[in-house]
Parts: sequence; structure tokens; C-alpha cells
Amino acid sequence: MKNILIKIMSAGLVLPALLIACNNYLDVKPQGQIDEEAATSDPEAAQNLVTGIYNNLWLGNIHGFPFIGVTNIASDDADKGSNADDAAPTQGALDNLTMNAGTSTLNDIWSGYYQAIARANKALQVLEPATIDGELKARLQGESHFLRAYLYFNLVRLFGGVPKVDKVLTPQEAATDQYQTRAGRDTIYQLITADLEFALANLPVKGGEGSQAGKATKGAAAALLAKVSLYRQNWQRAYSLTDSIITGQVGSYSLLPNYADIWRETGKNGAESIFEVQTGINASCDAAIDVYSVCQGPRAGGKRGWADLGWGFDNPSLSLLNAYEAGDKRRDATIIFINPGGTVLWDGFRVPGRDSVENDRYNYKAYHSRTREQYCGNADRLPKNLRILRLGEVLLIHAEAALALNNPGPAVTDINALRTRAGLPTKGAVTRADVWKERRVEMAMEHDRFFELVREDALVPGTAAAAFQVHGKTYVRGRNEVFPVPTTQIQFSQGRLTQNPGY
Repeated sequence: MKNILIKIMSAGLVLPALLIACNNYLDVKPQGQIDEEAATSDPEAAQNLVTGIYNNLWLGNIHGFPFIGVTNIASDDADKGSNADDAAPTQGALDNLTMNAGTSTLNDIWSGYYQAIARANKALQVLEPATIDGELKARLQGESHFLRAYLYFNLVRLFGGVPKVDKVLTPQEAATDQYQTRAGRDTIYQLITADLEFALANLPVKGGEGSQAGKATKGAAAALLAKVSLYRQNWQRAYSLTDSIITGQVGSYSLLPNYADIWRETGKNGAESIFEVQTGINASCDAAIDVYSVCQGPRAGGKRGWADLGWGFDNPSLSLLNAYEAGDKRRDATIIFINPGGTVLWDGFRVPGRDSVENDRYNYKAYHSRTREQYCGNADRLPKNLRILRLGEVLLIHAEAALALNNPGPAVTDINALRTRAGLPTKGAVTRADVWKERRVEMAMEHDRFFELVREDALVPGTAAAAFQVHGKTYVRGRNEVFPVPTTQIQFSQGRLTQNPGY
């Protein structure tokens, strides 16, 4: 092991700390100090610098409990869960779409994402003059651009226009209107697109020379850029990018035969995987997303008397349950049902009946076995890889883009591939409504449903309101497409950050 000194500067603030780096990337901390001078000439230090961006993805306010709230719980996929009073001012407000600028979860998200963006900006600044091997340098720059694009894509979907911070700022720069006000959505999307185009041109294919398991690849850049193009209604670009993935031009990908395996250790970084947040076991037993699995685990209630698995949040909703066709294998791979006589999970763990459990349903995709998968004793940091991009979603994007381009043949092929795996009969023809219905059950509880409803509503007004109404929520068009800008951030900007309409 060796000590590496790193500095991160965000909006002029230097955040010093010491991190211990080993050859295993899991021991590179999300925050800390790295010797920037060494990273310009030492390949290992340069790679550790970029690895620090990846490991920022473990932070709770990036992919943990707050993220679950603004994605799953805020959508019609899930109810808050736990008991009625638990986290009512935060997750409860998100569940009911009654959040406001003071809802603390939103400030947690905002600050966490900009912290990670600051790490990406620092890496790009240090790498620019680096004299390390040219191919390694281009790959590390590509990874940094990809990660920054992913972070900004979530921010722009959550808040609309946000401050565009695309470099390390001096204290003087950080105080200017340019960085204390919101850039427009189009400006942020231009930054995202430019970052992804750079990544697409400079990253290796999955399994190819220079690629590393768990790191961004050309396929990941193509998939995320296709998804961005879908949101921007750039149908031709979305189609061509997804086509390049399906036909193997940017790497070899295929659907896993067993849908449930995608979220188990056996399926991590597998044939269907395009990009995942990597987790594992390290010396301090914290190489995983903070409380991601445990906050969604079955919770004791009623008679109790058993060692429960978590806090009981993010329960699959009745409207999601009703969205599945009879015989769809994806239902039981997505939802843990608490049966009257108890429920035995895939690893043999028995959850007792409803008289001893707080809620009726739980998120199976978030479950991580403590007996059959990696576990070092830290329940708050269960090493569950978070699947961000996978081939199943690429097929859905490809199908929708094909229909928009009046090319229905590929759409039928794409949807039938998913339906066949799910154990459902194939279709002779598909419509956009069919694709959207398939998307909901294929991607259920995967943190995209809220954004998808907003996107679909832009194409077919009334879609989101109808979906939320079934779930007992009121969706107001012109307001609920985005979340409020946190009061704390408006105060930090001395009032220069403007609020979203309706808040």
C-alpha cells in the first residue's frame, strides 16, 4: 500500500483528506487528497484519480436513500413503505408529490452530485497536461467525461436547468453570476452530449484491449448517449446508437436467459450489463452504496421475533403489480411478496408472514443475500452492484426510435426478445403504447419510472397525470416535471438561483 495525496476543489472550496490507495480500486476512497503532480506522470496515480470518481457513486446522496426517494418512491412504481410516520417529511412528501424547496432530501441530492462532478472536473484538469501513455490518457479522460455526463443527466432530469460547472473553479470564479445561476436545460444537454461524444470516441469496447471490468466502455457511452437522444427526441441518433450495440459494433452484449439473475451476484458485469456501479469487499468493509439494500429490505412489524433485513422502504405499488400480464416471469423477479405462511427467498432465507412483517411487498431487485453472496458484516454497505445501463433497456430505446422513424420491423423483434425471456407470447405488431407498457414491467424499480412518465407526458399530454391518479397522486403539468431547487442552494447563491415554477 502507499499513501496518495489528493485535492478536490468545488466552487473554490478545497476539501482535504488522506486516503490510502491499494492496487484494488475498491480501496480508493470517494473523497480525499491525491498528489496531482504525480498523476500527470504516474499511470497508477492517474488511474486512482479517476477511480475516485467511480467510488463517489457509493455516496448515499448519489445512489442511496435520497436517490431511491426521487426516483422510485416519487413515481407510481413504489409506495414509501415502512410505517406511516417513518420519514414522512422527506420520503413521504416525495411519495405524495408534496415536496417543497425545504425538503432536505433534495439538498442532499444536489450537493452530492456536485461533489462528484467536482471530482470529475479535477480529474479532467489534471489529465489534460499528463505525459502518461496516450491511449491510457485518452481512456481515463473518456471515463471522466462519461461519468460527468451521467451525473449531469440525472441532475437535469431532476431539476431542469442547473449551474453548469465544467471545470475546477477558483474562489473568484465561483462567486460570479456565471456559476451561481442556472444554465438552461439545452445548455446542460449540450454539455452532456459533448462529454458522451468524447467518451464514445475514446473508450475501448467491452472486453477489448484497454478495457477493465466495471469501467466505462464504448458501449456504455453509446447506450447513455442513446438514452439522452431519446429524451431529446432525436430518434435517428437514438436508433443508430442502439443499433450499434445490438449488432455488436461497440462490444458484445446479449440478454441473460434468466431475468432474475441480472440482479444477483452471478449476473453482475454479465453479458447483458453495459454499465454498473461497482461494489465489493475491501479492508474497511465499505465498498458499496451507503444503505442502498438495507433501506429497502423487509422490516419487522406486528409480532416481530425475527432478524429483519432492513428499513422497509420503497415497496412495489399495487399499480405496478397490476401492470404485469399473467405468467410474466419478471413479476416474481421484481417483487418480494409477503405470504401468509411466510416467504422463502431465492437463497433460502425465510421472511415470516404479514403478522410479523411491516409491509406487503418489497423490492427484490435491491435484495442482496448475506449467505450466498459477498458479505463482510456491514449491513449498511451490502456489496450490491447497481445496474445503470443494460441491454434490455437498449432494446426498448431501439424499439421506440424505430417506431418514431416509421420502421416497425425492428421494434417487433426487440419487444418479442424481451417478452420471450419473460415467458410471454410474442406480438405480430407493436405500437408506442406497447413499448411503453413493456418498458414499465421490464424496467420496474430501476430508478427511471418517474423520469419516463415525464418524458412520455411530453409526447402524449395526460400520460403522467393518468398514471399518478391510479396511484392516488396528483401530477400537475408545468410543475411536477421537475423537483424544486433546494432552499439551501438558493441561499448559498445569495438568491441568484431561481426556483422552478409552482414551488
